[in-house]
Amino acid sequence: MGKDITQEEWASLIENDANAVILDVRSEEEVEDAHIPNMVNIDIRQGQGFLDEIEKLDKSKTYYVYCRSGARSAQACALMDQMGFSTTYNLIGGIMNWEGEVVE
Repeated sequence: MGKDITQEEWASLIENDANAVILDVRSEEEVEDAHIPNMVNIDIRQGQGFLDEIEKLDKSKTYYVYCRSGARSAQACALMDQMGFSTTYNLIGGIMNWEGEVVE
């Protein structure tokens, strides 16, 4: 079940998670502005295209999902939960409030 987590929780969970995958669900343009390092980008606004790409992912991994503010990523987590992903985490506040490392 998708769970909303703070960036502090995100940082400590990810550090000890060998199965962690960081998923950015924003558009390519937004990603080019700034993103969290080592992420996979699948744009949720692509609708069916998003679902097709998500379906190819390993459902046993742990997904740390973010967007700009936390709204699209919450939606992505809900969809992924319905598709049978075992663990998804949504970053509260998105990259807008992110204080960790970013690639610009």
